Amino acid sequence: ESYLRGQALNGYEVYVIMGSYGTGGIGSASASVVNSINNGKVTVPANVWKVAVLLKIGDNDLSRVKSSTRVIAINTPNINSTSASWKDYIVSVRDIEAATGYNLLSNLSQNIQDVVEKLKDSGN
Repeated sequence: ESYLRGQALNGYEVYVIMGSYGTGGIGSASASVVNSINNGKVTVPANVWKVAVLLKIGDNDLSRVKSSTRVIAINTPNINSTSASWKDYIVSVRDIEAATGYNLLSNLSQNIQDVVEKLKDSGN
């Protein structure tokens, strides 16, 4: 969050898509995997993911997404022992799509998707 906030303060628009998948996480209430809370009313996800598309501030954003547009994807396990560095969890958008079944960034042309969704960001 703080990295993306910094990018927004430095002249970028940041579009964020995020979600979760799977069942079972380890939180502060238990040292073992918990599948649900609140008497089974809330499923605890196994993973939490985020995709961020960064564009210099401008107009007609969809048309400005190119194969060189920076796209950051992270996928973190829902456990208390995760690293403090988001860079440890960088994946490709296609990795998240494979795990979730979603077609993210589907409003982009297929040729642009085929480039930006396969790349793993450097984290720099």
